[in-house]
Amino acid sequence: MDLARVALRAAKEAARARGAAAQQKRDVRRGRVPRSGAGRDGRDPVPLGAAVNGLITERGWEAPAAVGGVMGRWPQLVGPEVAQHCEPQRYDEEERTLTVRCDSTAWATQLRLLAPRLVARLNEDLGQGTVLLLKVRGPETGAPRGGRLRAPGSKGPGDTYG
Repeated sequence: MDLARVALRAAKEAARARGAAAQQKRDVRRGRVPRSGAGRDGRDPVPLGAAVNGLITERGWEAPAAVGGVMGRWPQLVGPEVAQHCEPQRYDEEERTLTVRCDSTAWATQLRLLAPRLVARLNEDLGQGTVLLLKVRGPETGAPRGGRLRAPGSKGPGDTYG
């Protein structure tokens, strides 16, 4: 008697499985259930570049990403001689300013004179209004060094005797 119940239960489960498989096939044919196959669907792998571009667009990072690309192509944009002496430091998205650090005050002055043309060139490359202002900084100076014979109350490196 128990053997008959076990056999009946196994037959019912097999029939249920066949029915579920048949139902799934009908759903697939009617387009209700996504399936894996030769056609494209949302579960297919995506190339890395396309995935990154989608993420950039989704998050609204177009301008910072474009400016980051400019920082990588700085020598091509400004020329090798200027790029050797001036490098971009940071981009402020709110103020739309690009800060550039130069290794001498002479190069900082030169870049300030070239700033309007450089901003136009950057906006041509990135899209109008991406960079509104170019902040040019001179060389970083360290703390004033004190010589052996320092004048009392002196303020800078020119006030040392030794």
